[in-house]
Amino acid sequence: MSDDEKPTEETPEAGPRMSAAPALEGGPVPTADLGEPTEGAEPRKPDPSGLGCFMVMGGIVFGAMLGVLGGWLACGAEEPPPESVDVLRDSPDVVVAIQDLARLETTSYHVERVIDLVARQRQLFGLVEAEDAILLVAAGDVVAGVDLTRMRDGDVVIEPEANRATITLPEPEIFSARLDNERTYVHTRDTDLTASRDPHLETRARREAERTLREAAIEAGIMERARDNAETAIGTLVRSLGYDEVTIHFREASANPEQ
Repeated sequence: MSDDEKPTEETPEAGPRMSAAPALEGGPVPTADLGEPTEGAEPRKPDPSGLGCFMVMGGIVFGAMLGVLGGWLACGAEEPPPESVDVLRDSPDVVVAIQDLARLETTSYHVERVIDLVARQRQLFGLVEAEDAILLVAAGDVVAGVDLTRMRDGDVVIEPEANRATITLPEPEIFSARLDNERTYVHTRDTDLTASRDPHLETRARREAERTLREAAIEAGIMERARDNAETAIGTLVRSLGYDEVTIHFREASANPEQ
């Protein structure tokens, strides 16, 4: 065999060459199996961008969970005070007394003062002395005037010829000494550890405040001012009726108001 007729030798490739089988007529086209990498093929590398996104999303979720947990702990440590709602229930009204009044209020004083009331207690068979104290800032109004229902027959004397009138009024008195609840408040309340809290201590402090408000108004001259204002008011009223000369007297207050 001559050199030209010698079969040529095939040079081997770097890897096995896959040849596709011819497709059968009417049948499926065979495909290469890609499940396993072929010999000599380069292995696949993991995608770094996908791993980074997963780590970022995990960090966001973890941070959100920490924020929710921290807020829950903070709310549990500082729990807001419960809301208080006042509910006024309807109740029937009962009129138990009616009194006709003819009072001429001539003066009103506004007085403020501090009531320091202490209730001393002895505990443990008198061996320990404890205190329950309250400091009440009291403010109230004291009203004084003349009660015209206490006038008697003959207290008004008219002299038409002389165009003169003489009127005798009862002595001024204090009509009311009431606390102003909007301005009266408990400043401090101190109860010793061994003392029992007196539920009526604030009531006694308010009663004492009303009494001291009355005394303070009297010391400040509310009775004299009420007398002058009553004389001016009654004198002006009688003069408006056409009397030129008007004389006002005050009757001394008796021990029995009915007299």
